[in-house]
Amino acid sequence: MTEHNPTRDEAYMLLTQYTKSDALIKHGLAVEAIMRHFARSFGEDAETWGIVGLVHDLDYEQYPEQHCAMTQKILAENNWPGLYIRAVAAHGWGMFTDIEPQSNMEKVLYAVDELSGLIIAAALVRPSRSLMDLEPSSVKKKWKDKGFAAGVDRTVIEKGAAMLGMELPDLIRESILGMRPVEKELGLGSR
Repeated sequence: MTEHNPTRDEAYMLLTQYTKSDALIKHGLAVEAIMRHFARSFGEDAETWGIVGLVHDLDYEQYPEQHCAMTQKILAENNWPGLYIRAVAAHGWGMFTDIEPQSNMEKVLYAVDELSGLIIAAALVRPSRSLMDLEPSSVKKKWKDKGFAAGVDRTVIEKGAAMLGMELPDLIRESILGMRPVEKELGLGSR
């Protein structure tokens, strides 16, 4: 069978077929939103970037020991283009794969995967529980507290920012901006 460009609906159906955790689905939605935002700023295809962001952790819940490898297999079995498969694999560079991010899409995914979790955690401790009034300086303050969102690998975020030639506060700001339109879907903001 030949490759086909998946639709957003197909991507979401595949994500929810392999992922039942509400937190992991919301993580996919957050990364999708950030990827769409960055794609527009790079003049790239926001649909492709968004879909890659949505499914990047497709295998994480069911196959944590084979993270990235199983997503590659699943996407290949569904005739997804190599561009998507490589991007998903590259987000695990140095941790799960030896596929180094090369394209802007791969570099952004690598940089924002962990960052999205830190941003959400920072929003959740605000009185507003919102991204709308969250500033990069607040995230940077939480960044320095190693006990805060301790599972977030800050070195990966730093490497990703360097790959993109971006200062960390700029990466944080753009990621927050990217997530703001989906705040409600992420369970943030006023209830």
